[in-house]
Amino acid sequence: MSQSVLSGATGYPVARPIDPGVRIGHVHLKVADLERALAFYCGVLGFELMQRYGSQAAFVSAGGYHHHIGLNTWESKGGSPPPPGTTGLYHVAILYPTRAALADALFRLTEAGIPLQGASDHGVSEALYLSDPDGNGIELYVDRPQDQWPLTPDGELQMVTKRLDLQDLLAAREA
Repeated sequence: MSQSVLSGATGYPVARPIDPGVRIGHVHLKVADLERALAFYCGVLGFELMQRYGSQAAFVSAGGYHHHIGLNTWESKGGSPPPPGTTGLYHVAILYPTRAALADALFRLTEAGIPLQGASDHGVSEALYLSDPDGNGIELYVDRPQDQWPLTPDGELQMVTKRLDLQDLLAAREA
């Protein structure tokens, strides 16, 4: 993105690029029912419960990290999702390490009867879209190797949105 686009669009001064080693460490979600949220994130998706704060909050992770997802009812117990047309979180994207691991996630969702809202091949990644029990958007995805990303003739990234073949993805679970 050019500096003039950034400066003109935001009014903020353009700074140097962020360190390429920066990562999103975790996301913290407001939920209406902590037990229901834990049943989804731990029971269906398979995250591990790392710590609870009574009946108000819990922290879950993959692989023993302190937490990738925080869940709390501090401001939302018994609440409902924000109505359409309001600002807020669009979705949380959970990156899987392999296509087989994403296929296992699809299998888990299917077994639990959780419907997908979409499934796309973006050229750079393959993605499944759904909502958690509180209406938070969830993207489960796997990246393709960077040398396989689609590029324009000028060498710029050219992401696409094509239909993802779910049967082909599920076949990767057995492979």
